[in-house]
Amino acid sequence: PEPGRCAHFVLRKKRFCRMIPAPGRRFCGEHGHEEEQNDRRRIPCPLDPKHTVYEDQLQKHLKKCNSREKPKPVYFVQDINAGLKDVAEIPEKQVPLSSLSIEELQNLIIKLKKASNGLELHLKEQILSHQALQEALNDPKNGESAFKHLKQQASILGNMEKLHLLGPGRCFVEFGAGRGKLSHWVDIALENVEGVQFLLVERATTRFKVDGKHKRRDSIFERLQVDIQHLCLNKVPILEKKRLPVVGIGKHLCGAATDLALRCLVESYTTCCDKEDEEPAPKRCRAAQTEVAPQKSAGTESTTEDHKLVAGIVIALCCHHKCDWTHYVGREFFKSVGLGPVEFHYFQRMSSWATCGMRETTSKASTSEDSEDQTNDTEEHEQTLSRTESGSDTLQGILSVEERKEIGCLCKRLIDHGRIEYLQQQGYQAALQYYTESAVSLENVLLTAVPNPSLIPEPNV
Repeated sequence: PEPGRCAHFVLRKKRFCRMIPAPGRRFCGEHGHEEEQNDRRRIPCPLDPKHTVYEDQLQKHLKKCNSREKPKPVYFVQDINAGLKDVAEIPEKQVPLSSLSIEELQNLIIKLKKASNGLELHLKEQILSHQALQEALNDPKNGESAFKHLKQQASILGNMEKLHLLGPGRCFVEFGAGRGKLSHWVDIALENVEGVQFLLVERATTRFKVDGKHKRRDSIFERLQVDIQHLCLNKVPILEKKRLPVVGIGKHLCGAATDLALRCLVESYTTCCDKEDEEPAPKRCRAAQTEVAPQKSAGTESTTEDHKLVAGIVIALCCHHKCDWTHYVGREFFKSVGLGPVEFHYFQRMSSWATCGMRETTSKASTSEDSEDQTNDTEEHEQTLSRTESGSDTLQGILSVEERKEIGCLCKRLIDHGRIEYLQQQGYQAALQYYTESAVSLENVLLTAVPNPSLIPEPNV
């Protein structure tokens, strides 16, 4: 060991520990169990054996150990948005796509095209902008990567404005918030609007957050570190005190996170927990999540109240290959066209083919991506699967790059259509549109939904 350093040899790193021991000791506190210290013995921590603790201080350590189970926040309800899990529907062993024979692959493609027949596959372009981002868009200091993200955020705000979602007295919930850039621009767009609140939902800790730097003093930003799967919006203190209309937003919300967010908004927030009612048990919440929510009769009081609670949804979709049948909200649609969990498994994997023909271009773009937007780097996410699935030997002989791309796009549209039908059954006008050019982002489809006016009775005159 180096002079003044710990004498413990770390086998995994093939070197001595570099920690500095206490005066007169040969080992640091972590490796002190290797020498007698007044009969004090160090033992592995029962919560995390990667570190040790003095045996006589174990109880004191367990109360402050970073690996201890921390108390759940009040808005945590286990699996409230997970959807029903029918074990019988989940294939026990999912065979990799590359292991399929040519005949099996061709049969899957036939099923895909048959199920897609009659669907609206050609989406309209709705590439908009917003005045709030014009200064940033014209700033020459922004590089190409930052410019692309700004264009996407500007179009999302433009679509929100067109749907009349940028207004006072609302709570904007950004799912998969990352650094909180989308909420930041919404806040700037609503500079002179009162009574605006923001909830930024992100399960991971995030560095370089921007939500703490907003200039307006009357806007409230709150970050919820929780998985969307367990988020009960009714129990968030801000929304519990005052049932504000919510606008759900997200920029590149990966795979199953989109389905969890939709269920969080249109089921658990509007129907699961009423403000006046006693708090329901989690089982009751989950039981309310049927495969298809029952249609609500037009003109009822509950329908009016429900559609006041969720003013709109605007989510830029992403990473369909990360979808999950258990959480997917469009299961009833798949069943209605003769498909099930097995086909869904393969279609979600095949969806990555939509970008497989542009992997070289994508990799160049992703290497120059700003560190601040790494969490939203959709193209980088897509490559993780497309490199393995699209390059299999099975595909090379029967499908060209263009054919794979076409099939991948078809898989994405089929999965997205299930989400649209789900929202329509819940009483929303839902649509898909291209919100930016493919040169800006390969994931350029935006899902929007607003309450169906026909289900909200007009006030009596």
